[in-house]
Amino acid sequence: MTTVRRAVLTLPAAPLGPDNPLPALRAPAGPGAHAVDARTLAELPRDMARGIGRAPLRSLLPAPVRDGYGRARTPAGLDTIVIENERLRVTVLPGLGGRIHSLHHKPTGRELLYRNPVFQPAAFALNGAWFSGGVEWNIGATGHTTLSCSPLHAATVRAPDGGPMLRLWEWERLRDLPFQVDLWLPEGSDFLYVGVRIRNPHEHPAPVYWWSNIAVPEDRRILAPADAAWHHGYERGLRRVPVPVTEDGTDRTYPLNSTHAADWFYDLAEEQRRWIAALDADGTGLVQTSTDPLRGRKLFVWGTGRGGRRWQEWLTEPGTPGYAEIQAGLARTQLEHLELTGGEEFSWLEAYGPLAADPAAALGDDWPSARADVERSLAGALPRTVVDTAYTAWRESAADAEPDEVLAAGSGWGALEVLRGGHTLPGTPFPEATLGPEQYPWRELLRTGVLPPPAKGAGPGAPLVSGPWRDMLETAPADPSTEYHLGIAQWHAGDRAQAVRSWERGLKEAVVRWPLLYCLAVADREDGHPDRAAERFAEAFADHGGDERNPTTATEGAATSAALGREALLALLAAGLSGRARDLWGRLTEHDRRGGAFRLIEARLLLAEGRRDAARAVFDEGFEVADLREGAEILGELWARLTDEPLPDAYEFRMRPSCARVDSGVRSLP
Repeated sequence: MTTVRRAVLTLPAAPLGPDNPLPALRAPAGPGAHAVDARTLAELPRDMARGIGRAPLRSLLPAPVRDGYGRARTPAGLDTIVIENERLRVTVLPGLGGRIHSLHHKPTGRELLYRNPVFQPAAFALNGAWFSGGVEWNIGATGHTTLSCSPLHAATVRAPDGGPMLRLWEWERLRDLPFQVDLWLPEGSDFLYVGVRIRNPHEHPAPVYWWSNIAVPEDRRILAPADAAWHHGYERGLRRVPVPVTEDGTDRTYPLNSTHAADWFYDLAEEQRRWIAALDADGTGLVQTSTDPLRGRKLFVWGTGRGGRRWQEWLTEPGTPGYAEIQAGLARTQLEHLELTGGEEFSWLEAYGPLAADPAAALGDDWPSARADVERSLAGALPRTVVDTAYTAWRESAADAEPDEVLAAGSGWGALEVLRGGHTLPGTPFPEATLGPEQYPWRELLRTGVLPPPAKGAGPGAPLVSGPWRDMLETAPADPSTEYHLGIAQWHAGDRAQAVRSWERGLKEAVVRWPLLYCLAVADREDGHPDRAAERFAEAFADHGGDERNPTTATEGAATSAALGREALLALLAAGLSGRARDLWGRLTEHDRRGGAFRLIEARLLLAEGRRDAARAVFDEGFEVADLREGAEILGELWARLTDEPLPDAYEFRMRPSCARVDSGVRSLP
């Protein structure tokens, strides 16, 4: 019989640490960001171009940036929920985005996924902390979800066949939408069923993004029912290429045949059954299939180049086998967003399980025969009609069922939105009991029309930015705290001039000035005033650092000081004020100066002072920037200004082919 139980998984783990206390006013950016140039966009099919241009993020608000982790790992117990029948054992991490950590096929003793042997956060999620391995649920906007390392609500529910089912649910804050993921194992089944639903409880339409991201060993062949794919790489192009062999004669369905990191979004025909498989040399491995609404299928490879190998090592530990990602999404590519009408939902069913195909056919050079053999094997193991029937049964009998036993708690943001909007969401309760300290001031605003100021010595608190909350802030009594939060909501809405006016009004009366100074500094930088931005960043750091009012906790104060110091130093260097940067450097704590991000800044500062040998010595001594962004080129650019020697492997994180071909990279420091 199928069981659902709590358990603990012990892994070497780096602690997540505190969130960045500064509001995330800037949109995701950087060389690794998904993007296409204007010329490419104009040449794409009209519906694809429309989806790519739909509702781009202006900022990460209201989500916080998560950059408090490091790279020191010690054994730690991670809470898990195990779903098990006589054929499969599924291990889920409810506190880390509901990630499936392991999918173990008991009759063969095979692990069907790439299972990371460590928990090591890295800056791959839209808001920072992310980790590799297993199956993750990406909702929100192009990229890895802001919930990658966040807890979800979890409870048991009755499955369509009467057995136990695990429900995961949460309120996704970038798009302000609730979602659920239901996982169950029918008795005797080799396949895990996953029912997913995204609801729009608002009156207005909402942009929707979803990709189920599955990590598999990279020594596999990836098969999907397509003869063409949309290829996207770090050079930001998007073009349609043949599958499996591209124009250069390389079979790209084998991840290890690619030198550089890239995405292939398979172009499935409308009537085609949706599936993707990763098979080893014996023709066995994992298959994922779904009902038709989950249209897209994708392969991501790191490539065999130096940068891709270094990133693989960075995400786990030396000597660990590499992995690739196969994915399934609502749109053809991850660059697109769909529109969900107010009051409506998207829902579908996925299935994950083992597949055994004829290796001579599935791994052969005849692509139509390879596809056909895998599809026949899938039809024998799990017919399409069985998946469609299971979806109907889930949607009609189980999707709205109320949870039985609560197994884990997520955030209180969903409860706050239900209080505000009066939403009725059968199956996914957000009880008021889940409200916490971050939500209490906003509940008070909702009840009284007044936003209470933060406690003495505490930071300004988490922001909210949606239209209804912005309206309440505009009518609330004005004080520095309310003006701070109102300005953030206005900034998010695109009314930047009004945001600046709100922050300036708040600054006139503020006793604690650094939150408003920081926001005004970001506005100055975005508006092309680097000198004024640098002055304000430095003033914000001084206001916080010289404040005798103790923060609520030492951790909060240290995180704020480090975040403001980092921003101020980078702004001063960008403005050419190396003398001011040196003065500020002397006011950092010794702990901060030893951190990898600050060691990188130190090398830049030394170079700006003309001390090239000292800057080179920083690299020779060694440092690690724990929150280095995906596709970052700063290490290579700085190294190229110090020496003509090849960039050491320890600092090689560049992903673009142009950087791999020309070791000096772009040579333009931000």
